[in-house]
Amino acid sequence: MPRLAMKPKSPAKAPAAARAWQRMLSGRRLDLLDPSPLDIEIGDIAHGLARVARWNGQTEGDHAYSVAQHSLLVEEIFGVVMRDATPDTLLAALLHDAPEYVIGDMISPFKATLGDDYKLVEKRLQRAIHLRFALWPDLTETLKKAIKRADRIAAFYEATRLAGFGEPEAARFFGRPRGVRPEMLNLAPLPAKRAQKAFLARFAAIEKLRGTVGH
Repeated sequence: MPRLAMKPKSPAKAPAAARAWQRMLSGRRLDLLDPSPLDIEIGDIAHGLARVARWNGQTEGDHAYSVAQHSLLVEEIFGVVMRDATPDTLLAALLHDAPEYVIGDMISPFKATLGDDYKLVEKRLQRAIHLRFALWPDLTETLKKAIKRADRIAAFYEATRLAGFGEPEAARFFGRPRGVRPEMLNLAPLPAKRAQKAFLARFAAIEKLRGTVGH
């Protein structure tokens, strides 16, 4: 009985690489794992941050309280508590949460659960953003702490005025704010387009200041 010829096996196809980039409205294609400063545009950052909700959207008001508005608040507080702030450090404060325009805003407990992988992606994006706008790739520890102080003050007032926290509870997580009173701050949530416009306007104002000091 003749033997049947065995059909040769086709070589196994390599699995398709998972997509790790996002198309931006500017037309840029940003690689999240290896971001290039050349693919970062302030318009994309402002658009994205104005549509990312702080506190997972669990805030009072007709509109989400956006990361764009939070960034403006932190930069404003930073300018109050840091009397020696420069245009460069003000810009660093404004952009402190800029990576969230592509990776979103996760509450701190969930970030802690994800661990180092999330932090690594966030750090790569932050470095690329800093390089794009001629800031230091990595901030000094002193500057990081100063921005974090402003961030915690902002978080305290957001938590107690918008997100349903009592003051004792917020104080446990964020500390009690010093040097900044709530009446100094605008915490009313803005529509996305207004928050986006305000973020771009503040960025332009800081860039103008950077130009006047020979940057």
